[in-house]
Amino acid sequence: MRALSIAATGMSAQQMRVEVISNNLANMNTTGYNARRAEFADLHYQQVTRAGTLNASDGTVLPTGVQLGLGVRPASVTVELQQGSIAETGGDLDLAIEGEGYLEVELPSGIAAYTRDGALKRSADGQIVTSDGFPVVPDITIPDDARSISINASGEVFAYFDDQVEAALLGQFSLVDFSNAKGLEARGSNLFLETDASGPPLVSEPGTNGLGTVRQGFLENSSVDAVREVTGLIEAQRGYELNAKVLTAADQMLSATTQIR
Repeated sequence: MRALSIAATGMSAQQMRVEVISNNLANMNTTGYNARRAEFADLHYQQVTRAGTLNASDGTVLPTGVQLGLGVRPASVTVELQQGSIAETGGDLDLAIEGEGYLEVELPSGIAAYTRDGALKRSADGQIVTSDGFPVVPDITIPDDARSISINASGEVFAYFDDQVEAALLGQFSLVDFSNAKGLEARGSNLFLETDASGPPLVSEPGTNGLGTVRQGFLENSSVDAVREVTGLIEAQRGYELNAKVLTAADQMLSATTQIR
């Protein structure tokens, strides 16, 4: 009774889709979050009769065969790379990336990670870090006596002091891009890691080589479309119920077979 296992794969696929949707909805307010989408592919087929084979009775070629599909399998959970809306916050260290690119941060292990979460902070020694305390690359430190800072679209960080008329340049943020950003590995905490699928990081200044620009005092909202996700949730629920009905029907048919006297 192949329908039992086939329906089970369908239920498992719809369950996975619900899990992806639930993660999207849970992160609908996460800064810089991009929605994920579950993708599926059909399983291999059992070739009962191959198309194009000779008919044993008269030697003619069969125009079609008998191919029995064995269900569905997860193909990938891909990131939908699209710009989220920009919300004004007024924070000196809140940065929104308008366009392509990621900020590079250094993890405690020394490995580079990448993020679009521009809600940056200032550590006790003045270093610009993420909300989790990871330093941003390149290292930029704000002096204790700085009255305020300003960050232009090119990522240059200027500090203003009480005893100086001109602003002092502290450093410049760089942005990183990848030939296949969908191949990045999500680490959590709005961080991504480089993989063989993503390709090596391509570092440039903001506004150059196709990269976006930096906007101070703004943050990028999540790109999750709540209405679309709820619609997908309803579809997944209906699909799960239909596969469950197939499972029930197949079980009843199998029971009828075993009850034959």
